[in-house]
Amino acid sequence: MRLTILGCSGSIPGPGAAASGYLVEADGFLLGIDLGNGTFAQLQALCDPFRLGALVLSHLHPDHCADFSALTVLRRYHPDPPYDPRQRRLGVYAPEEAAARLANAYAPHEAERLATDLTDVYDFHPLSARPVRVGPFDIGAVPVDHPTEAFGVRVSNSGRTLAYTGDTGPCAALDELAGGADVLLAEASWTDAPDRPGGVHLSGRQAGELAARAGVGRLLLTHVAPWSDPAKILAEARAAFSGPVDLVEQGAGYDV
Repeated sequence: MRLTILGCSGSIPGPGAAASGYLVEADGFLLGIDLGNGTFAQLQALCDPFRLGALVLSHLHPDHCADFSALTVLRRYHPDPPYDPRQRRLGVYAPEEAAARLANAYAPHEAERLATDLTDVYDFHPLSARPVRVGPFDIGAVPVDHPTEAFGVRVSNSGRTLAYTGDTGPCAALDELAGGADVLLAEASWTDAPDRPGGVHLSGRQAGELAARAGVGRLLLTHVAPWSDPAKILAEARAAFSGPVDLVEQGAGYDV
């Protein structure tokens, strides 16, 4: 599998930096994971968005799904698409309320929303702990600790596994999610401090401790807020986990 970073800025896009969005590719199949502010521009720079075979949304905060509306405009109004999006609806795996909430974001007036509920070009599926087969991938999800319904996602192909925390505070589900993963893509929004609020995000230290407990092969840090110090977050994670640790970079690719 190949992981490509569309954006990795935490909570909001930063200067010249998109929010959360990722691509995972195997056997020619392109899986999108999250599509936050600014990521759709990055996606277009890398490939034709009609190449997406499926999309996973870990949760419905704007920094992880805001550009879904832009993808919808493309799929509904492109004058010369490579295929008919209404005949090949894109599978979207997301929290249960995604279809209604994303329709509201796209067309906030009730009459418009009812007339355009987005299922003309999308096929929505609720995320579940039971793995589902999507293209060449087995995809499972576990609920994590965040102010809205949120999931960590585990993607496997040919004996290799990528675990992605999404946004979460420390919780027992993360050990199940990350256990034995070849690569853990973990949010690390801030440095560690006793006054950080619970049930929101991980620190660099907490991401490193998770990687160590779970016995992962490699730790990749993402979702660093623009006001956080990435060097300090990276140092915390490296102090807690003896394996390879890197801060991801927008546009970069990583083998899983």
